[in-house]
Amino acid sequence: MSNSLSQEIEEEQAFQPPPAHHPSAPPHESFDISTTVDPSYVIALIRKLVPSDIKDGVHAVRSDLICEQHKAEGRKRMQWIYVKMEEKLKQWNLLKTMVENLILEVLLANLVVSQSSRITEISLGIIGNLACHEMSRKKIASTNGLVGVIVEQLLLDDVPCLCESCRVLTLCLQSGEGVIWAEALQAEPILSRILWIAENALNPQLIEKSVGLLLAVLESQQEVAALLLPSFLKLDLSSLLIKLLAFEMSKLQGDRIPERYPVLDLILRTIEALSTMDDYSQEICLNRELLQLVKELIKLPDKFEVASSCVTAAVLIANILTDSKDVASELSKDLNFLQGLFDVFPFASDDTEARSAIWSVISRLLMLVQESEMSPSIFHHLVSILASKLDQIEDDLLARPLDYGEYKVVDTPGTKMDAKFIAVSFKMNSPSHLLTEWGYINLMKRISDILTRWKFLDDRVKSTSSMEDYYINEEDVDKLLHCCCNASR
Repeated sequence: MSNSLSQEIEEEQAFQPPPAHHPSAPPHESFDISTTVDPSYVIALIRKLVPSDIKDGVHAVRSDLICEQHKAEGRKRMQWIYVKMEEKLKQWNLLKTMVENLILEVLLANLVVSQSSRITEISLGIIGNLACHEMSRKKIASTNGLVGVIVEQLLLDDVPCLCESCRVLTLCLQSGEGVIWAEALQAEPILSRILWIAENALNPQLIEKSVGLLLAVLESQQEVAALLLPSFLKLDLSSLLIKLLAFEMSKLQGDRIPERYPVLDLILRTIEALSTMDDYSQEICLNRELLQLVKELIKLPDKFEVASSCVTAAVLIANILTDSKDVASELSKDLNFLQGLFDVFPFASDDTEARSAIWSVISRLLMLVQESEMSPSIFHHLVSILASKLDQIEDDLLARPLDYGEYKVVDTPGTKMDAKFIAVSFKMNSPSHLLTEWGYINLMKRISDILTRWKFLDDRVKSTSSMEDYYINEEDVDKLLHCCCNASR
């Protein structure tokens, strides 16, 4: 710490008690916490910053009181105070006390008049920390003028400030007060600005935060999506998401940059969320460029670093197949894609719904495979894929005890089912998710039919030189055939 700043801090620590209209913190606000700066001192500084006749942040700004206070305090001193407030607000037991001591009013006034990007960033960061908790989210939404001022921060050109603004909005849109924030955001210039930030940002963190804000709109309560989504789609949200995905895929296929992996995953999650919405899914599910990009991701030879993105891509494919029936026929001819789906499956071991979606895609593809019309080399490739997944299929059968008693399909006419819950899913704990196992049993029967055909194939055809690229362990074929036959009885 520089000598000048140290001197300023020492001067602050020697400041006189606040006037009577700012009484000292009551006993229950004293803290027994080991820290370099006493939390009570930080609260006192906050009290000192609030003018004596303040009623709310808007009043303070209009009367120029806060602006004059800024001039008196000095920019370095203000920054130091706000850094200390941000440190304190990382501790949950201090949040309520900070809110009760007018922190939101001070932050509001500071956001309006601050000429320091750093102080604006810290102020938004403090609000973001507060917004992590329900009690303070309600207080933020009810503070006169604060919601509108936070939305206005999207018009700044400072990357850290934009990141913090998007973070605050993301947290608040998903809260019980989400409709208040949606109403503040719904003006077309603001929505256009959000899309502009996502499209033009070069900083990966800002792309992640802005796309995260779009995802929050899709995942928030229905009223929020109803207010914002139609306008976003009118402004070509679908095309933007696909453009962002194409850019991230180009980066992934070039020099891999780990800090971009979360961006790729968030873009895919946003597209996948949009693909499940009945009124808006077709526009994105019928997009050929999107299909090609997702196929490329599934077929990547090295998926470990982007495992989560690959799982999301597989779920997205399942959603696409519910809207575009012709796509399944096309994909069934691409055995490398089928191989890629099987390779993704282990990454979804902890996600029951994603596993179900992947099986749904595999089932649809295998049902369309015409092995009798395949050349021997292509059929050999198909069997090698299935045989190599013996352990994977065995493990899934062990984890999925099949019930052959009663099958019930849940499919309400006129309603698109999320691909995570389509017919090949198994029975869930919730009655609303009581779906059929019949599709899974049929899948096992389909695999056994393919392997049976292989077993009866002439040995001379099996051993031709054109098939040497794809090794098949006949013992694995026998074991898998046995498993699938038992499962499909």
